[in-house]
Amino acid sequence: MSDVPPSSPLSQTLLRSARESARFNLWRIRFLLFGLILLAGVTVFLTNSFLTDRFTETTRNRAELRLTLYSGNILSELRRNAIVPQLLARDPALIGALNSNDFSTSTQRLISFVEEIGAASIMLLDREGRSVAATDRNRLQSLHRNDAYFVDALRSNNTVFSVMQRESGGYSFSYSRRVESSGDVLGIVVVEVDLQKFERAWAGISDAVLVTNSEGTIILSTEPRWRGLMEEDALQRQPPSGAISRALQATADWRALPGDAYFRGEAVMRTQARVLFRGWQMASFTSYASVRERVNGVLALEIMGFAILLALTFYFLNRKTAVRMASFQRESAGLRQLNIRLQREVAEREKVQETLAVAEQTLAQSSKLAALGEMSAAVSHELNQPLAAMKTYLAGAKLLVGRGRPDEALASFQRIDDLIGRMGAITRQLKSYARKSGDDFAPVNLGDALASSLSMMEPQLRQRQVEINKAVPQEPVVVMADRVRVEQVMINLLRNALDATKSVKDPQVDVLLAAGETAILTVRDNGQGIEDLDALFEPFYTTKQPGEGVGLGLAISSGIVNDLGGRMTARNAAQGGAVFEIRLPILHEDGAEIAKPAAE
Repeated sequence: MSDVPPSSPLSQTLLRSARESARFNLWRIRFLLFGLILLAGVTVFLTNSFLTDRFTETTRNRAELRLTLYSGNILSELRRNAIVPQLLARDPALIGALNSNDFSTSTQRLISFVEEIGAASIMLLDREGRSVAATDRNRLQSLHRNDAYFVDALRSNNTVFSVMQRESGGYSFSYSRRVESSGDVLGIVVVEVDLQKFERAWAGISDAVLVTNSEGTIILSTEPRWRGLMEEDALQRQPPSGAISRALQATADWRALPGDAYFRGEAVMRTQARVLFRGWQMASFTSYASVRERVNGVLALEIMGFAILLALTFYFLNRKTAVRMASFQRESAGLRQLNIRLQREVAEREKVQETLAVAEQTLAQSSKLAALGEMSAAVSHELNQPLAAMKTYLAGAKLLVGRGRPDEALASFQRIDDLIGRMGAITRQLKSYARKSGDDFAPVNLGDALASSLSMMEPQLRQRQVEINKAVPQEPVVVMADRVRVEQVMINLLRNALDATKSVKDPQVDVLLAAGETAILTVRDNGQGIEDLDALFEPFYTTKQPGEGVGLGLAISSGIVNDLGGRMTARNAAQGGAVFEIRLPILHEDGAEIAKPAAE
């Protein structure tokens, strides 16, 4: 250029070309800036619309989920307390107090119940509606004959639910049921359900929550002034701070939100759900403020991003290399932060997995110890009878040998050998039972099994001098079962009959075997009878002295009979004593079970 004179045509051409190039670059920069500004405006507008809808839907979903949780909590609390009056109406202590008019310990007993079930309060009313016992001592001797829970309970045979409005505001919710004895109504037991605790919990989470009954009246609410009103009246009311303001206002700019209602002058979202109880409904009001804050936060980030992009554009025109390096450094910093977060999450997950593994090992060890304890108790119980018989036979064999009667002693040793084989069969059966595997059944003649069981019990029967009356049909009674397990059940019943007749002067045991639609084995004694029929077949329930039994015999026997497809029942005989009855499917001649015992 230095060789070209300034006034030459070439220099003027180059100058014009440089000017045009500079002018073109200037217009290109202007168009680029205008494009960036237009892109920023469109992006912010679309982002605002999209995120507003998305965050609003997310907020609504969370409100609906939270409302579903609230309704589930209310329903769970109501159902948990619904069974309490039925249980208390059968309480012998409360029935006895109403019969004797002695309520000195009734209040303390109700207090122990309310601490256990978590109810608001419990009252016991006599037939006149007077409170004779209550967990709230201020309500003692108060009259409730006109209250709904007293009147409705007297008219119904079932538990009734009542809602009453308190004088101080709010509502009380209670279940009541009448207490009867020999067909006479003695009084009413009232259990008040504590639903106000949910109001206190909701106050710290949602803006506003209300529950209406089937008539639309608000019975629970985070706003006390709403209770007792219809929802529409409550929303139109103008209370002090904390109530709803129905100011119909909305801005027309791009930030406006279509509110379902207005709460404290702000648009709120209304969500409704059903409570599956007597037509109750729930509604909540969630503020849109969080939605607006989240949207504005993202928009601020976008605007900041475009501002940075605009600044970087100028900087890029001057220092491309510097901009690239800065961008690389920002990306590297973001990746490092992400890597740090990933490492923390991996470490936390590994720690949780280690904790979970330790917990699983502890649980497995506990399960093994529990199974070992149950199996040890069962083995000890089932082997006591053969061991006792072996001891008796050994003592008899010793006497026979001493008297020079080896042949008879040999018979005793043979019986001992049979008992040893039976003990092995019992242990094998218990192992199979522990594994919960299938049983190898075969046809079993109950008459032969009964004869074998009586033979095994012969030493105890001879020693106790018990009269055994046996009635067995001439035709074989055959069932499909495991003979060892059947004999095990028979021996347990015979042993229990012997124990039940210890205190009887002339002990007697009747054993009856019959065949009809099912095979029926009945064992009846003339002892003292059964005290608690409900807990009879529960494991470890026993009325024997410590050291005489662990309470597993009937539980194991009942389980064996159930496994064989039958059922075991027990009752007290009219003339005294206990009667145990076993029903098993009888085996037809063609090998099919012709009947199954009906379930009780």
